[in-house]
Amino acid sequence: MEARARILGFDAVRVTRPDAVPALRERLPAWLAEGHHGTMDWMEERADQRAAPSALWAETRSIIMLGMNAGPQRDPLDLVRLTDRGAIAAYAQRRDYHDVIKGKLKELGGFLSAKSAEPVKVFCDTAPVMEKPLAQAAGLGWQGKHTVLISREHGNWLMLGAIFSRAELEPDAPETDHCGSCRRCLDICPTDAFPAPYRLDARRCIAYLTIEHQGPIPTEYRERIGNRVFGCDDCLAVCPWNKFAGAARENRLAARDDLAAPPLAELARLDDAAFRVRFAGTPIKRTGRDRFLRNVLIAIGNSGDAALAEAAAACLQEPDPAVRGAAVWACGRLLSPERLRELFAAHGRDEMEAHVREEWRDAAGLPMEADGARET
Repeated sequence: MEARARILGFDAVRVTRPDAVPALRERLPAWLAEGHHGTMDWMEERADQRAAPSALWAETRSIIMLGMNAGPQRDPLDLVRLTDRGAIAAYAQRRDYHDVIKGKLKELGGFLSAKSAEPVKVFCDTAPVMEKPLAQAAGLGWQGKHTVLISREHGNWLMLGAIFSRAELEPDAPETDHCGSCRRCLDICPTDAFPAPYRLDARRCIAYLTIEHQGPIPTEYRERIGNRVFGCDDCLAVCPWNKFAGAARENRLAARDDLAAPPLAELARLDDAAFRVRFAGTPIKRTGRDRFLRNVLIAIGNSGDAALAEAAAACLQEPDPAVRGAAVWACGRLLSPERLRELFAAHGRDEMEAHVREEWRDAAGLPMEADGARET
């Protein structure tokens, strides 16, 4: 099986049992109870199946965990220094890994089923499977202090998939923790999203805020987002175990040159049709144009580049209020009080959305009575 898995492009394959992580029954409910999942309600749904793989499929006897290396070709931290360009997480600069891995899992699952004469089910991040704890139990790596799986051979960059089988397979030894006293991943986090080692508060995480979170991004995190328009790789990029990692060898996981550091002005001009074309086949498309444009406008506001201000001003009439609010915030950081008043007169007086009116009120140099101008 391992030989066939490697032929299919998987870089790591190990086996564990469905009951190998009994602590999940306590850890997952505690994390949910603290609200650290934010608005990701799907984490609560079918939580019983997440905490116990046998609850997902009672006939499971073995779980084959597989990893495919998706190491970036350049240091992701280089991108956050390019303030007039958008920083996109490494995994999203390429074809959606679900599309790449799922087919390979099905092929390998069919091979295993034929060999063992037992049925299988394959999963790749689309079912209630806790891949990272199971991957540690199988020996693929360990969950680091940033909660991401770390491999001694591939650093932080393994994309995971799982095959549940009714066959009785010999399990591999679990991996032990090799983080030691290192806390680079915790210290670099721009939004202090780790209340403690091995604990993540998703509500503060830039990946959550720019991908999962809907509506306005809380003001307290906007500056710290910088130019990150989709996801964040900071805690991954600083891990010293990456010194053993190489770039992805699966051709369909090769990064696209046009997504490495796209100009913010160019991204701000994308209408829905252009957005769909530009990001076809990538994880970004699933987030949708409005949420992505909201992120781009936050990055424009952080750029300090007055030349980008008019790109933000062009979004003041967008239908989505989160986009309009982000456009107001960006304009408030880049434009003069006089220009802001002109834009408010043209676009803000008839604003009906309360939080967008607050953005106008709070914009730099705008009179505090602006919020009430609509009613007077």
